[in-house]
Amino acid sequence: MNHLEPKPLIVQSDFTVLLDDRLPDSNAAREALAKFADLTKRPGDMHTYRITPLSIWNAASSGMSAVEMIGQLRAYSRYEVPSKVTSGIRDMAGRYGKLTLVHGDEGLRLAGDEALLREIAAEPSVNPYVGQDLPGGPLKVKPESRGLLKQELMRLGYPVLDKAGYRPGEALDIALRERTLGGFEFRMRDYQERAVDLFYREGSAEGGSGVLVLPCGAGKTIVGIAAMARLGCDTLILTSNATSVSQWKRELLDKTTLEDRHVGEYAAKAKQVRPVTIATYQMLTGRRQKDEQYRHMNLFGERNWGLIIYDEVHLLPAPVFRMTADLQATRRLGLTATLIREDGREEDVFSLIGPKRFDLPWRMLEYRRHIASAACAEIRVPLPDRELERYERAKPREQVRIAAENTAKIAAVKELLRRHEGKPALVIGQYLSQLGRMAEELQAPVLTGELPHPEREELYATFKRGEIPVLVVSKVANFAVDLPDAAVAIQVSGSYGSRQEEAQRIGRILRPKAGDNSAWYYTVVSDGTKEIEYARKRQLFLLEQGYRYGIRRWPFDASPEASSPLNEPIPALRRQAAPAAEALP
Repeated sequence: MNHLEPKPLIVQSDFTVLLDDRLPDSNAAREALAKFADLTKRPGDMHTYRITPLSIWNAASSGMSAVEMIGQLRAYSRYEVPSKVTSGIRDMAGRYGKLTLVHGDEGLRLAGDEALLREIAAEPSVNPYVGQDLPGGPLKVKPESRGLLKQELMRLGYPVLDKAGYRPGEALDIALRERTLGGFEFRMRDYQERAVDLFYREGSAEGGSGVLVLPCGAGKTIVGIAAMARLGCDTLILTSNATSVSQWKRELLDKTTLEDRHVGEYAAKAKQVRPVTIATYQMLTGRRQKDEQYRHMNLFGERNWGLIIYDEVHLLPAPVFRMTADLQATRRLGLTATLIREDGREEDVFSLIGPKRFDLPWRMLEYRRHIASAACAEIRVPLPDRELERYERAKPREQVRIAAENTAKIAAVKELLRRHEGKPALVIGQYLSQLGRMAEELQAPVLTGELPHPEREELYATFKRGEIPVLVVSKVANFAVDLPDAAVAIQVSGSYGSRQEEAQRIGRILRPKAGDNSAWYYTVVSDGTKEIEYARKRQLFLLEQGYRYGIRRWPFDASPEASSPLNEPIPALRRQAAPAAEALP
């Protein structure tokens, strides 16, 4: 640390932390802070983080102590850390594990400090779930209320350490192959093995539930498969779309001893319930009428599942949350690249799926060349005069669509593709009409949710073979699409300020690349419109991971004032301390 420069953090008594991004130690401070605080906004060079009970509990669940959190703040803080913050961190971290669910001869019990148990028992919202054998003793818990009680205690500020154990489920003979079916040697990476170890916890009562956070391209599917092999039980896998269902099945057959007869796809055409069954969230929550029952939720009870894997757990829909509350005796594994949820239900993920067990920094994987080194840039394109007039007259919601479908973006996209000629590229957007025009102008195929699944698979395969240099895709490609050779992503529109979507879209290009292992990520936005603010919100997640966005105005040959913060030179856009690609060659 450079002690001649001011330290980069300013810790405030309201638990917000300001990070001065201009200082040399800002990257190290960001990495330390991200373990127990959330990035909330980034006006200019001063980024704002907030320390919350949930951020502290997730850090505590992964083994970080209050002493370590406070020590990191003091190491990088410009001024003395307020005592209110240090005492608050100690209090919140100390609450993790103060209440424990255990299972013994007398059934399910909530154990903990006698005074705290009395306080909990007096809470009206807890009464339906607990009883008491003797004054001062552990509280009886109704087995069917295990999940609901954990949710309620989380809301009251006491996350429960669940050591009540799990049923084993039906045994399944499954092992990892040493060589894939294609004849390639298969060996797990060290961080993948570590993630499985932290989930399994040597078969302890505490192990067997939790969330593993790994970057896109880090092999989340491999981690899930290895957890299945470790547990050796019937498994239900829930994922985001039909393409992902197919990918899970391919990986299972390629890298484990399972045969086709062991793996079922629970989809619209064939509802196969087998020892390993893969379904989508949409399938489970589909219904014809709003007031009718979810017809496929009975899948949870079709077999004696020993493990449920929630792929892309940040997408878990509310009805599946409700069903999961009843499944607390079954081991649960959440896989995701980001714990950010657009509905704010991160606490329910913690309570019902489990706490964060492992969080792998993107930067570490980039440095070790397990993912590509990405350069990021925002390209600001003015609205043509006629579209600007429409924008200014329009209502707010209409303005969003007009800005997104700015026709001048087409020329900017063409120029970006020209500069990256020879690199496989994705053009990603939200609106089908815009994507149709873009595909026509670029003479490229367009892939949307309207395309039948077999045709989607064929397009993906053709792109992988290099027969299609550019693929225009809708938001169906946000999740669980395996396009390992894509090196350039240009997003032309998105879901407002979705940080979740930003993380997923950059994930499409982060698979490791031959040669220089470089990738480029562009966001094309309409200058002077609401898209600018949405772009700032979307970029929060990537900034937290250590990426830096440069900003350029279109056309690129303009001569802007050198002092303008909008004109950071694109070649400088890279993650510090790791090899990165030049953007706009």
